Amino acid sequence: MSRISDKQNRIRLSDVRSPKDIKGLSGDGLNALADEIRHTLIHTVSESGGHLASNLGIVELTLALHSVYSCPKDKIIFDVGHQSYVHKLLTGRYNEFPTLRMEGGLSGFPKRSESEYDAFNTGHAATSISAALGMAHARDINGTDEHIVAVIGDGALNGGLSYEALGDLGHNKTNMLIILNDNEMAIDRNVGALSGHLSELRSSYRYLHIKENVKRNISRLPVFGRSLYSLLEHGKDALARLFVHDRFFSSLGLNYFGPIDGHDTEQLIRYLTRIRHISGPVILHVITQKGRGYLPAEKSPEHFHGVTPFDEKSGAPVNAEIARKNSKTVGETLCMLAQEDSSVVAITAAMSDGTGLNDFARRFPERFFDVGIAEEHAATMAAGMAASGLKPYFVVYNTFAQRAYDEILHDACLQNLPVRILLDRSGFVGEDGETHHGLYDFAYLRHMPNMRVFAPADERELQHMILLSRYADYPLAIRYPRDASVMPPYVTSDLPLGKWERLRPGRDGTLLAVGSMVSTAIMIRDKLIKEGLELSVVNGSSVCPLDNEMLCEIAAQGAPYFTLEEHSLPCGFGSAVLEECHKRAIAMPLKCFGLEKEIYTQGTITQLKRAAGLDEETLETEIAAAIRRKKELDDERTN
Repeated sequence: MSRISDKQNRIRLSDVRSPKDIKGLSGDGLNALADEIRHTLIHTVSESGGHLASNLGIVELTLALHSVYSCPKDKIIFDVGHQSYVHKLLTGRYNEFPTLRMEGGLSGFPKRSESEYDAFNTGHAATSISAALGMAHARDINGTDEHIVAVIGDGALNGGLSYEALGDLGHNKTNMLIILNDNEMAIDRNVGALSGHLSELRSSYRYLHIKENVKRNISRLPVFGRSLYSLLEHGKDALARLFVHDRFFSSLGLNYFGPIDGHDTEQLIRYLTRIRHISGPVILHVITQKGRGYLPAEKSPEHFHGVTPFDEKSGAPVNAEIARKNSKTVGETLCMLAQEDSSVVAITAAMSDGTGLNDFARRFPERFFDVGIAEEHAATMAAGMAASGLKPYFVVYNTFAQRAYDEILHDACLQNLPVRILLDRSGFVGEDGETHHGLYDFAYLRHMPNMRVFAPADERELQHMILLSRYADYPLAIRYPRDASVMPPYVTSDLPLGKWERLRPGRDGTLLAVGSMVSTAIMIRDKLIKEGLELSVVNGSSVCPLDNEMLCEIAAQGAPYFTLEEHSLPCGFGSAVLEECHKRAIAMPLKCFGLEKEIYTQGTITQLKRAAGLDEETLETEIAAAIRRKKELDDERTN
């Protein structure tokens, strides 16, 4: 690295317009910039919310990557992407950073449409190696010379897609670098055999760290000190091979280096500079600390993985009153079932805390299974359990269940096995944006043979459905939003699964709503009464099968009716109603309200619903106008 003056060796983060601005920094300059980055991360995320601990842990690694590689020509793909905030700050987005995760602002994940420095959109785990390998093949075919780097955490490396990509990469021997960012923690504690292997490598890192201390002390010895240090330095690779066991990666055909300290920027730069010219696939194993530099996050990194706004000094949430989460209801209900029925088991894919299963794991450890980031495996394992007489509940975020489509179809539905899938975070999820919204489940589940799909209107109905699902002899899914509904208890708690319920009477039409839209429909109905329109409200909690008896009753009334859903309109609830009406030759809905076939980015749930036209004001106006238009047309025909 070239020698530069102290003045040249300093740069303010606000002056970084591109990664070129940090090239040539060393020592104190890099450390000072790292400190400023951490301060900016803590301050911004304390106001906007977001992923804090993972970004605090990757500061030095991101600085080193941009010091060595030349983006955007070279490509860096961040797995999952929630640790890309530092990358955004170093690639010209400092001034926009306060808009992080806000409507119209910076995404919380890499986004190609946002910056030429974002090589690939990410939001789900375990995709980086596959995407990077695709880019490496494209480079080879095009005859270009850019470097391709995939940055993947130890949690994401547990994902099945990562294993598939590693095997292919080792077979193809393509030039590519994988950075294994090993912080011993994903969202929840890592599980699986690979995690154990990484623990073994970490212990080797700790031993080598001791060796480095010995070398530093030796170098201070008079006369022979420098000679001994030089001998040890030249023998560094031999020492690494002696103390670090890389059987797993070398067996796949990867050139393994590490583990090394992920918070020593200059050491990272030295390693990256040396290995970027190595032919074939290379993996550099880096040890980092999640939450580094912010004591509350260091003490409790799992709680600072994804946070709402918090007090910067204490780390405490700003909003003392936090809405009750449906995940709490799910966890409490499953514990109730497990207490009564020894065949009830719970499965999660590295999300025990987020899905409300921590108490279940504590109380029934022999019946709790965290498979890591492996939704496909979880679904088929649940099918195997069901085939053997157990009652499995696979509790998963809606967006991640998409990854198990084939397994749900082939292994559960085609065999009619009673796998129970509980879809948390359904509908809009807010600031995490398009990769995390749960908007497509009706579409890919309701066509599956034997599958039943339900969507409770409130917390009481959610609990009721889970309790009844214990007796199901078919595969089923129950979808629910993050926050429990504050709707008054209109829903009857003793209806069988598959039945709709008329919650309010009305002579002028019907609002046939599902899930989160039921409370919205009731509020719209109450407002329209003031305009002289009295609408019935029906809770269409069974999406598959439909309650055809009540559907025929609604259609036979002759008054206009509407479907409302927080889901994609194509192949959604309204589409199912239209299909059934066509088949039965009965009156169809006057209009179906839901989400158009477009991408909905980040924002608050209120903002997203308004953008989609699912807010109360928009729906009230459109429904009233549609009813009046129909009445005018009917009057014209009569006259």
